[in-house]
Amino acid sequence: MERPKIAIIDPNTLATIGLKQLLQTVLPIMTVDVFGSMTEFEANHPEEYFHYFVATNIVLSNRQFFTAHRHKTIVLTLSLEGGSQLSEFHSICINMPEQELVRSLLHLQQHAHPHGKNLPPMPKALQQKVLSDREIEVMALIVQGYINKEIADKLNIGLSTVITHRKNIMDKLGMKSVSALTIYAVMHGYVDINKI
Repeated sequence: MERPKIAIIDPNTLATIGLKQLLQTVLPIMTVDVFGSMTEFEANHPEEYFHYFVATNIVLSNRQFFTAHRHKTIVLTLSLEGGSQLSEFHSICINMPEQELVRSLLHLQQHAHPHGKNLPPMPKALQQKVLSDREIEVMALIVQGYINKEIADKLNIGLSTVITHRKNIMDKLGMKSVSALTIYAVMHGYVDINKI
């Protein structure tokens, strides 16, 4: 079965590269394609896409198309204020720190697809339990914003043990940032999104 697809339609190349990376981390079962213009997007079978992440100016200049596909459209805004002209669409502000953007994407995903509703199942490799119970405890505290010393105190373990667990978690999951770890923890149900 072909993986479901998400389209990003935005002429800002740097922004789309970052958003594509985040979306592939939040939804690893999806293929993410990037288009710099509406013309390019329309030439590539837009009906095949599960969701459209679209720059505000492109939505405004192609309002009829996106209104007809409102349930698939997520407008990329630079501010959450003054968006009343696009209030009929789901929006996400891309002008925020990475951790907040990750949280917004996770909220959007959980609102639209609670418990994986309307999404294909995760591949078996992504469903397997990779971490030990203690590593899961440490990971949960990391993504909730606790520093190593606080984690050591909470779990009644040594600081060097926390550092070792932290390194092992990142190595086992192949992750390099707390944002990626946060996505993993929330998507696998180890941490409630409201606690991050």
